[in-house]
Amino acid sequence: MIKYLALSSLSMVFVLSSCGQKHKKNTMHSHTNELIHETSPYLLQHAHNPVEWHAWNPENLAEAKKLNKPLLISIGYSSCHWCHVMEHESFENEEIAKLMNEHFYCIKVDREERPDVDQIYMTAANIITGRGGWPLNCFALPSGEPFHAGTYYPSKDWIKLLQNVSNQYQSNFPKIEEYAQKLTRGIQLQETAISDQIAQKLDPNVLDEMVNSWENNWDYKNGGMNKAPKFPMPSNYDFLISYTHYIKDESIEEFIDISLTKMAFGGIFDQIGGGFSRYSVDGIWKVPHFEKMLYDNAQLLSVYAKAYQKTKNPLFKQVIDKTIRWLEREMRDNSGLFYSALDADSEGEEGKYYVWKSDEMKAILGSDFDLAASYYEIDKKALWENQNNILLRDKDNAQIKAEFKLSTLELDEKITHINQRLLEKRNQRISPELDDKCLTSWNSIVVSGLIDSYIATQNEHYKKLAIQALNTIIEIQMEDAEIWHSYKNGQSTIPGMLEDYAFLIKACTDAFSVTSNEIYINTAQRLTEVTMNKFYDTEKELFYFNETNELIVRTTEVHDNVIPATNSVMANNLLYLGLIYGNSRFIEIAENLVGKVQSSMTSYPSGHSNWAKTHLAISKPFYEVVIIGENAEAVASKFRQSFHPNTIILFSKIDSDTPIFRNRFKTNETLIFVCQNGVCKLPVKTIEEALELVK
Repeated sequence: MIKYLALSSLSMVFVLSSCGQKHKKNTMHSHTNELIHETSPYLLQHAHNPVEWHAWNPENLAEAKKLNKPLLISIGYSSCHWCHVMEHESFENEEIAKLMNEHFYCIKVDREERPDVDQIYMTAANIITGRGGWPLNCFALPSGEPFHAGTYYPSKDWIKLLQNVSNQYQSNFPKIEEYAQKLTRGIQLQETAISDQIAQKLDPNVLDEMVNSWENNWDYKNGGMNKAPKFPMPSNYDFLISYTHYIKDESIEEFIDISLTKMAFGGIFDQIGGGFSRYSVDGIWKVPHFEKMLYDNAQLLSVYAKAYQKTKNPLFKQVIDKTIRWLEREMRDNSGLFYSALDADSEGEEGKYYVWKSDEMKAILGSDFDLAASYYEIDKKALWENQNNILLRDKDNAQIKAEFKLSTLELDEKITHINQRLLEKRNQRISPELDDKCLTSWNSIVVSGLIDSYIATQNEHYKKLAIQALNTIIEIQMEDAEIWHSYKNGQSTIPGMLEDYAFLIKACTDAFSVTSNEIYINTAQRLTEVTMNKFYDTEKELFYFNETNELIVRTTEVHDNVIPATNSVMANNLLYLGLIYGNSRFIEIAENLVGKVQSSMTSYPSGHSNWAKTHLAISKPFYEVVIIGENAEAVASKFRQSFHPNTIILFSKIDSDTPIFRNRFKTNETLIFVCQNGVCKLPVKTIEEALELVK
């Protein structure tokens, strides 16, 4: 596979920005730079800037060293609103471009294509300022060590900064070089601080302490954390849903229900089209930052599926159904994979595609307007800017039914009809731009989300979508257990990083659990061995994010964020595969990984929520439920109708040589084995008997 060199750079001023995009439609261009040869939508958006942008590759980085020019590395992504504001104000400006071209070697990076590069600069930015965001504009030595960076700059400030940095670089290079070396050392020391932690013996009481300290930050009125902006943070709820299976606590269950309900009712959820925006700018989930990211929606499918499986709340099923319909309608490639993101902007305005004036809705809906207005809070809570409404809910169905004297069926039919008419009208608008690259890691998360949705709802179509996507990944993104990161227009690019391997291993394990197709578990096992060889450091006892040390620092990803940390995902993968294959080494590494971060869990609960889920599985009673026989699939399906986060449920209808099934098949019988760490109780024949054993 092609090897891509990586480099780095850093920052001193930082402003939290994000998301949206204003795409140019003109076909005649005064300028074209080398980004025209790239596949990334974000890079292609800058292909006609007067700035002489270069792509991130070994040849260009070598050229920068030869020219001995400081690097200006600008990092963003296609749906990033402030990235495109800065592009319009500065990177399309001839005078500013001339200044950039003369004094710097300018490199554009898509953070979604190169999360490893972005991680280096974001780490440095956080060291300097304590916060980060995009666009990330970094200045570095030709060797890659960063010495200054920031996020969005208005054009006047950007011109001054360019002149300042250039002057300092020419007149005061020794100090610039010294600072860059110290900053790089700081990044290295941060990595050392993580890897030097000693693994502790797992203590289940730590999880209770973690949740107790975390509760102080919860918003029991509106859900989520008690601050704005509000991000969904799916892994937080995923852990808490599992935690309350072990620890019965009504206040925690109430918090989960409030959070998921308020998000589903809020403007952050596309009420007529389905799918969640990335975050809300306020504390009540009302005004979203309108971009829709694949990774958010994939994980939220899993969260709402597990919540529905546990509570049978019909609202949660409605969220699942709408979100998957949106994924199929707007985000699915002909290959069966899913695109990365939808922009926040259309026609140069954020949210324009999604908002409604009441007069427009009256003209569309006629006699149904009053119901829609009450249901979606039109000109009341939904009212936003310029007399526009962001469709949202504040009343539950019981209140609406009483107000309009409707039955449940009548209300459902009317709201479905209203949504269809509004969606048909909305489809006539100019839609937001689409980031149409397909990432292996994010698509693997979608596979897991669809499988969780299938398990919760028993909708076979969801399983079909998941398996089609997974089969496509295996077919076009894998070569002898080597993975490509990105796919677009028939072209696979960028060697896979740990996130691609980790999430694909999980997707394969999830697919095996609902299909019993041994291709998937064998693929997961093979990928895990490759991952151990490529990324695992036996001395540090952690997984590196990249295979080789191409960056100024070889990083490890430890803290769970909007997407779980790759090391926490691998801990869970190793535990599950260790149990399935009877591989004690895998289980030992999983436990050791969790033990290395245990001491940080109580001080930073949100950053360790996916870790905590694996901690639960190791430190609390956890079962392998193994169902074997000709009726095994039907029995497994029935078993899953109730919620059991303390189990792995696997089935086989045939005599299988997979270790967890080996020597357990009996002709004309379907048996249920309940095991812990490979030690099984006597088999039983009924679900009721098995349920008693996993309580």
